[in-house]
Amino acid sequence: MNAKNTMNTQHMRHIKRAALAAGVGAVLVAGVLVFVPDGDQGPPEPGPEARARAAVGAGSPASLPDVAALIRDREAWLRKNPQDAESWAVLGAAYVERGGLRADTAYYPKAEQALRRSLKVTPGERRNPAATAGLASLANARHDYAAARKWGEAVRKADPARWTTYPVLIEAYNGLGDYPAAGKALDKLRALGPSNSRVLSVSSAVYRDRGWREDAAAKADEAFTKAGTPAEKAGALHALAGLAWDRGESKEALRYYDAALKISRDHHQSLAGRARALAALDRADEAGQDYQAAIAERPLPEYALELGELYESQGLDGDARSQYALLRDRTARARVDGVNEELLLARFESDHGNPRAAVERLEAEWRRGHRSMQMSDALGWALFKAGEPAKALPYAKRATGQGMRSALFSYHRGEIERALEMDSPARRHLEEALRTNPRFSPLLAPKARTALGELPDGGPKDMHGNGEYTPLSPAPSAPASASSSSPSSAPSSVAPSVPATPSAVASASGTPSKPVSTPTAPVSTQSAARN
Repeated sequence: MNAKNTMNTQHMRHIKRAALAAGVGAVLVAGVLVFVPDGDQGPPEPGPEARARAAVGAGSPASLPDVAALIRDREAWLRKNPQDAESWAVLGAAYVERGGLRADTAYYPKAEQALRRSLKVTPGERRNPAATAGLASLANARHDYAAARKWGEAVRKADPARWTTYPVLIEAYNGLGDYPAAGKALDKLRALGPSNSRVLSVSSAVYRDRGWREDAAAKADEAFTKAGTPAEKAGALHALAGLAWDRGESKEALRYYDAALKISRDHHQSLAGRARALAALDRADEAGQDYQAAIAERPLPEYALELGELYESQGLDGDARSQYALLRDRTARARVDGVNEELLLARFESDHGNPRAAVERLEAEWRRGHRSMQMSDALGWALFKAGEPAKALPYAKRATGQGMRSALFSYHRGEIERALEMDSPARRHLEEALRTNPRFSPLLAPKARTALGELPDGGPKDMHGNGEYTPLSPAPSAPASASSSSPSSAPSSVAPSVPATPSAVASASGTPSKPVSTPTAPVSTQSAARN
């Protein structure tokens, strides 16, 4: 018997032993729920419940119909078997997934009830890691990153080799601004986890936060090629689109968003991203239609904020107010379901409401330990809008000094420095914002160009009539300060070539640069230039 046949035989024996031990026809094999058939013809293709259970268990994207099928299946089973702790954990995780897919936070209290019921039947993170990890994922979904860290670290302590814990921990650490811990968790994930689409997607997201754009794009491209489901493929394409958007390449971003929507028509993240790219391409009517479609399907408050700002940039103040009212309504509903939307509300209040209220919200979050780059940027901007630029500047420096290349962060810092009459740094950061993405916001990008022109002894030297900004100097795409945790070779170009179709993405040539290890401390991409 050759090695392949031996492995197949051993695989079938394992399935049959597990089925007998469980006393049911459904068993978990290599993370996938399969049904044992009669005879030796091998297991059939997994059904929707099995696909969803596999995806949810690994923290990977799942389709809404598959998740709905899994929920129906586990609800029916638990009505007859209420002491099945594993099924309660599966049901709770499925509720979390469905809440995210439908942008319906009402599923989160149901998820918490199911997960805590699982722990009541079988307590302890060692005996019941699935329920404990599920509570960590739920806390991330609610933006309660301190709780997510607590639950995730409990699972890791009980079972350090459980690779699916690390993506949850990385999200929690990033939400808290603990980037050294996130880097170490990624190192561990890559050592333990399979080289699948989920691990590659997490790697891409971490590299994006570090400012390693080319490495992030390479990992996202590889995640696409290894994706096993339409939801995974759409997620990888969405990541590639986001990286193109970060570089100010709106046409390339649009191609990726279109490709994602062809694969998964209900991928609302890509529909909203497509609207963002269309707005940057001066196709405002189409952008508005896409935003409206995204909101009709998934009424996320961040979509309402973006559409409101698009309307405001067009002078449609009444339509903008309608979207801002929707934002308030959705965040109020989310709060009832335990979701923390303080960062989004503060961003809204800073630019469209009460900046002092935004400061109070964000300072409370800061005291809770939520100190991410996004939180730093938002708090700095709120303080500036509230008339305290001197207090704002340290937060703006913190936001721009940890790796991520964000046009918005640079613009905010430039405006704060301009208010403090720090003309040279202000010019540098306003130029950087427009160089990074000249159309980063329909409201703020024009203000950045105006502010740059108003600075003494300088201004937008290379502004074209179409409003695009020509870089004054090449922008680095990798950390400027080398360290032992930097990639072995820094990316040499800002914008990797963007294939026009998903099939081209899958067959893209070139070898991605491979970091020796992930960063374990925040790395400033511009500290040498600024200090």
